[in-house]
Amino acid sequence: MPAPHGLIERLAEMAAEGRPFVLVTLAEAVGSTPQDAGTKMLVDVSGLRFGTVGGGKVEQQAIATARAILADPAAKPCTLLEWNLKRDVGMTCGGTVKLLFEAYHVHPWRVVVFGAGHVGQAVVRCLLLLDCEVACVDSRAEWLSRLPDAPKLEKVRLDEPRDFVPRLRPGDHVLCMTMGHATDRPILEALYRSGLDVASLGVIGSRAKREVLRRELEAAGVPTAMVERLRCPIGLPVGSNQPGEIAVSVAAELLQIRDAARGLGSSGS
Repeated sequence: MPAPHGLIERLAEMAAEGRPFVLVTLAEAVGSTPQDAGTKMLVDVSGLRFGTVGGGKVEQQAIATARAILADPAAKPCTLLEWNLKRDVGMTCGGTVKLLFEAYHVHPWRVVVFGAGHVGQAVVRCLLLLDCEVACVDSRAEWLSRLPDAPKLEKVRLDEPRDFVPRLRPGDHVLCMTMGHATDRPILEALYRSGLDVASLGVIGSRAKREVLRRELEAAGVPTAMVERLRCPIGLPVGSNQPGEIAVSVAAELLQIRDAARGLGSSGS
């Protein structure tokens, strides 16, 4: 059966919105079932958004399953379930169905970039190619305006970028690449004092800069154990000092950190 008229367009719209949703496909129908194989529907946290997989109890259970997937951080993004309509769904039909649940934009990881200068511009553009959310914070509206408009990019102008620290989330990956040491340090100090457990924290710069930051943060009362989590320099040891190549090395390192936290090995292993 062909996809319902308008499904592809609605799917594209929901994908562009960047909010989590599930595409549910009736992959197989055997015996007496309320709908034929190939029917599809789109579900988000609010419920059914488009289409149908048969209506009634089977559709209610499919919607509930899709919403449970969206609510569970450990849920797999692609799940195939087989239901006996009488035993598993409580219907009088004696058939069975297989439903494929494909989740999109589910629990995306977020990278917060402090600084929209030349390197920040390149890093943000590189990150937008990945399956993550991005926030870029800077005091300079003219630099933020140079960033592309994208559903998953939040541009934040603040006179004091450190004021964004209360808006950070547990598990965020944080990059400091502001105009220099004097503007990086207040952000770092505010973050350490907040007690928030971010997934990673990196500052662009040299090993010499890291040593200066370490001394100043410890002098300000930040525990040594917390300072030791700071990565500076950032990025994998590849490429040159060109903004584009720095961006690739930084994005690759973030992927490495993310996958290690998820217990995933290298794709090349």
